[in-house]
Amino acid sequence: MNAENIWPKLTDIFRDMFEDSKLTIGPETMAKDIEDWDSLAHIQLLVAIEKAFEIRFNTGEVAGIANVGEMVELIARRTVDIS
Repeated sequence: MNAENIWPKLTDIFRDMFEDSKLTIGPETMAKDIEDWDSLAHIQLLVAIEKAFEIRFNTGEVAGIANVGEMVELIARRTVDIS
């Protein structure tokens, strides 16, 4: 799966998770940019992403993610790996 296909689905996940239908995310978006994105929300977000994209992350992968753009890159790599 490529980034072009990931962004719309990921945006929907973020909007659902943070209950904001107008939420816009981009490659540089970080937890500090979204008011309700705390540690619990982060875990719930990762679980929702794993479920939606039918992938599993390991701790090392998610620990190194600095922003949403890096998350998209990771999803793209993981979805290719399972094909």
